[in-house]
Amino acid sequence: MYKTRGVAIHYYGQKKELPLLKQEVPEYKQIQSQVLQDVAGLLDKAFQAFFRRLKAKQKAGFPRFQGDNRYHSFTYPQSGFALNGKCLKLSKIGNVRIKCHRQIEGTIKTCTIRRQNNKWYACFSCEIDVEPAPSTGGEIGIDLGILNLATASNGDLYDNHRFLKQSEKKIRYWNKILSRRKKGSRRWHKAKQQLAKAYEQLTNRRHDRAHKVSRQLADQYDLIAFEDLNIQDMVKHKTLSKWILDASWRSLVVYTTYKAEEAGKCVIQVNPQNTS
Repeated sequence: MYKTRGVAIHYYGQKKELPLLKQEVPEYKQIQSQVLQDVAGLLDKAFQAFFRRLKAKQKAGFPRFQGDNRYHSFTYPQSGFALNGKCLKLSKIGNVRIKCHRQIEGTIKTCTIRRQNNKWYACFSCEIDVEPAPSTGGEIGIDLGILNLATASNGDLYDNHRFLKQSEKKIRYWNKILSRRKKGSRRWHKAKQQLAKAYEQLTNRRHDRAHKVSRQLADQYDLIAFEDLNIQDMVKHKTLSKWILDASWRSLVVYTTYKAEEAGKCVIQVNPQNTS
């Protein structure tokens, strides 16, 4: 539309076209209307971010087409789902048995169905009333590193378990197997699934460590100061980049920030110069 007529297409324009699109493509009638609207919203967010980067003269990165092998989730943003005990009722799909790993708190606002390594997850976002945690009066500065994941200003050390080193042998093995098999074959898909499983285990271990350390910090201190590191430039280092990424500093900062905010506490990032 933009190339031929100079007309930009935005979210609300696409949203209005969905009823007509259903008449042209009957398959879309099998998908709940708000799920389709959410997809149009995600597309609009991707292009708005693209134009923002262009305006800021950053590396733009044109939005990539998400084929069936790259698109792994869909969302019910307001309605079309209901949780009844061990069953989740989804509009246009029906009842699906689920394993609820913890009790739902508050009012469910959205439901996202996600596929990861041939496993399906239902992710709920809920609105809850949070009471601030009791004040501890503690303040701490955190120095992020590779030898130790975090070194606190009071001398406490949080070990870096180097999960990549523990998983590297398995990842290399399945990478070698995958490269030797014919692409698209049954055995190729089997090796690809095993490789994805190895990466998933590595990611879960990293996140688990970041969650545990961030929980300790958010419970013990009212003010937590992290170094404001330029990780994007630091990972350009030839020898340390792998271990910087393995340490997952950004995850630790993000998890601590939202946990502290939920508890009525504060996380700040300071200039890293002369902080070690």
